[in-house]
Amino acid sequence: MPLITEAAAGVFVIAVTPFTPQGAIDYASLDSMVDFYLEKGASGLTLLGMMGEAPKLTGAESLAVVKRVLARVGGTTPIVVGVSAPGFAPMQELGSQVMDAGAAGVMVAPPSSVRTDDQVYSYFETAAAMLGDTPFVLQDYPLATGVQISTAVINRIVQALPTCVMLKHEDWPGLNKIGALRAASDRGEARRISILCGNGGIFLPEELSRGADGAMTGFAYPEMMVEVCKAHAAGDVERAHDLFDAYLPLARYELQPGLGLQIRKHILARRGVIASAALRAPAGRLSPGDLADIERLIARQERKLAELG
Repeated sequence: MPLITEAAAGVFVIAVTPFTPQGAIDYASLDSMVDFYLEKGASGLTLLGMMGEAPKLTGAESLAVVKRVLARVGGTTPIVVGVSAPGFAPMQELGSQVMDAGAAGVMVAPPSSVRTDDQVYSYFETAAAMLGDTPFVLQDYPLATGVQISTAVINRIVQALPTCVMLKHEDWPGLNKIGALRAASDRGEARRISILCGNGGIFLPEELSRGADGAMTGFAYPEMMVEVCKAHAAGDVERAHDLFDAYLPLARYELQPGLGLQIRKHILARRGVIASAALRAPAGRLSPGDLADIERLIARQERKLAELG
């Protein structure tokens, strides 16, 4: 399996982890989900992300999921694995295991305990040392981690740590941060790395215009992100926005804190991608009102897409 590099682009879908209604990992659905993501044009997959219910898996289950997906893609698609952990020992252990299994790289988010610029830098310096030659994705998601990482600190990390090859950009608002990072690399002040964006893709057209290389996030309709990136790369920015607009109401609805993963899994099950929409406990449940909203939004989306042709 080739390793991820600074040239990575396109859509790396943050994969869900399918479970049976009883809470066991559904490996058959894991296979069908991988097939679905690839059929829709994903450039890569990211496993054990925040929307993959990674904290609900045991260490053995985490590795089993990664190995199953790697076997399914057969070395044709880069697989990034989230290895964030409260301590460096479990990060190093899982990182080593998944890379030995054939992963293309790992993703690391800072813990909430780091606050100052120097603490953030030191954390990633140590993480890089623990991971050795493994290329890693710096996950910048302050809404979830509580850690603010400035543009200057990201550039410092990129310049000092060659194994940092990608930024998973999820700052919000963060469009100016993308622009500042690209301006710094254009001036030769920092190495240019891949920037893939998150937040359910709801800022994707603007992020691409600011210099992002694609998306690393989840949405029940990954083809939206794929087609928006293709249109934008082809120079048809208006087409990219038109496609995005058709999906936006549902993408916005899916981004609700606390409900987003339930909504995503419900729609994936509705589309026949996975057998069950179950989350592993603890988990909530969508209300009849939620389900009615989803059906209306899907119907509206289908009408808009038909109009676009």
